Amino acid sequence: MRSTCAYLRLAVLVLCAASTGAFAQTSTPAPAGPVPPAIIHAKFIFVSNAGANCDLFPGVFIEGSELPHLFTGDQDRPYTEFYAALKANGDYTLATDPSQADLVLELRLWSQQVPLNNGPLNTLPMFRLVIYDSKSHYALWTITQSIEPAVLQKNQDRNLDQALSGVLSKFLYIAGKTTAPAH
Repeated sequence: MRSTCAYLRLAVLVLCAASTGAFAQTSTPAPAGPVPPAIIHAKFIFVSNAGANCDLFPGVFIEGSELPHLFTGDQDRPYTEFYAALKANGDYTLATDPSQADLVLELRLWSQQVPLNNGPLNTLPMFRLVIYDSKSHYALWTITQSIEPAVLQKNQDRNLDQALSGVLSKFLYIAGKTTAPAH
């Protein structure tokens, strides 16, 4: 009786394993969704500085001592560098007022604490660029780009610059200004 039950269980397992392959379907990637025309046809852009976490740059004091920081400069550094790179690109006229723009780009540098293998917390910084239609105020697209961690200060700053460059490349790619985003 036991051997019959064992054979029956084995037969059920074999049938289940075989039927899994029969019901599995090959997945094909879905076609990319369309890019909103407002992004593609924009000529005037307003860049908004959504800021950065206070602990990412020097100069933040709590109870008389400065918090540790990841990057040199100040909290406006990403905005200033992104604005300058977008202006140097020459594909857009940068508006001084959001009401004069076709798109509003909101750049933010934020971080979250993530545990490392059940050990100490590690700060994981990333950029978030939200592209808004200035007339409807709807978010049309969001680009996120993490910043690779580094030990040395100069490498942290280089990684910040590379990630910011990646955000700009992704934006220009989505807007149809370049053929492929830089990675």
